[in-house]
Amino acid sequence: MTKGAHSVAGVAIRKGREQAVTRALPEEVPVALVYNGSTQAVMMATPDDLHDFAVGFSLSEGIITDLAQIERFEIVQHGQGLEAQMWLSDDRADALAARRRFMAGPVGCGLCGIDSLDQALRDVPVVSSNLTLAADDIPAAMAALRAAQPLHDQTRAVHAAGFYIAGQGIVVAREDVGRHNALDKVIGALARAGISGADGAIALTSRVSVEMVQKCAVAGAPVVIAVSAPTALAVRTAQTAGITIAALARDEAFEIFTHSARIKTGATPHVA
Repeated sequence: MTKGAHSVAGVAIRKGREQAVTRALPEEVPVALVYNGSTQAVMMATPDDLHDFAVGFSLSEGIITDLAQIERFEIVQHGQGLEAQMWLSDDRADALAARRRFMAGPVGCGLCGIDSLDQALRDVPVVSSNLTLAADDIPAAMAALRAAQPLHDQTRAVHAAGFYIAGQGIVVAREDVGRHNALDKVIGALARAGISGADGAIALTSRVSVEMVQKCAVAGAPVVIAVSAPTALAVRTAQTAGITIAALARDEAFEIFTHSARIKTGATPHVA
């Protein structure tokens, strides 16, 4: 069992009979993202792959633009949680300090380190990639991601994100109680491995929200594949960012919501 899960005793009621059971449940702990001694955000997360999480969060939230801008990294254990402590290069530390000075009050819109609606709906980079996928790649990506979820197999209570490259399958997969955290872990793992987001697709076990699209755009991923539907705002954002969303991907079926030319379906259009 990974450190991300813990065995808990319980009582199961089945067909009117009571039975003692032991079930693995995912851990959920506060993880503080600390830069040069100051906390930027505290996230409830699964305490696995925290180096990937810290790097991915830092990239996807615009705190850094390159992995090399984190000069030192350390995980510090506290009684109630963990700190991911990072020391930034001088230019990024100055930029983050300036960002903090402009925050007029407490966070008001429910997003980490954001103090205005304009920041919540921030502009995202336009993804540039020549990637195309075959229709078969969509169910293949989801099947490969499903096979790369050991914590889900133990607990049935976590999300996963993965990076799919045609011909190679899922090359990176990460799990977490939070879907955003799982995605940040993948983004961080890609950066640490030197893998370009332009070379493949992000696969998700969750719905596609606007924040997920924003993070994928920063990572440079041209395709997002998800088991559930996107939000309308996520679709509009993906359209602007040049990202293909293939969602509701279950078994052999899926729906393409944006930039469908990247998926070579070979299917015949149905005429009513």
